[in-house]
Amino acid sequence: MRRLLIALAVLAMLVLAPAAMAGGWATVGLSSTPAGTQPRDPWTVDLTVLQHGRTPLVDVQPTVTIRSGDATRTFDAAPTGKPGVYRANVVFPTAGTWTYEVNDGFITQQPHTFPAVRIGGPVSAPATATDEGGPNVTLLALGGLAFLLAAVLLLARRHRRHEPQAA
Repeated sequence: MRRLLIALAVLAMLVLAPAAMAGGWATVGLSSTPAGTQPRDPWTVDLTVLQHGRTPLVDVQPTVTIRSGDATRTFDAAPTGKPGVYRANVVFPTAGTWTYEVNDGFITQQPHTFPAVRIGGPVSAPATATDEGGPNVTLLALGGLAFLLAAVLLLARRHRRHEPQAA
């Protein structure tokens, strides 16, 4: 029984460890999408990086990564002088369908993904985009359940230890 309790305690700690980082999340808003961009023409986009979706984050180094097939390119974003706003000049080398994501540059270095876009074709996405980010609620719930299970088992063991023994 003792080994089971130790195993549950370790499991609870492993599950709760990501929850400890729950305060380190950010949202990213884009001033535009690359919809309508032509190959080799720059897509200049402002990234608004907000901690918890509210507080502008300064002194982070966000990047924009684009992918199509085996081709991957990453572009650094530079501060614009406005708190929490960074600018990237992204160039899609060829026409075709590309995915793009923004790494917020914050504590967890979380990638924020956006819908794929067709480069060199007609506009196929809205003019602005926002990724809400945020903590993984499923992991938080599982961590809470593991903690409650460990507590119930520990209390049951303690209660059993204090029961009067029949002679």
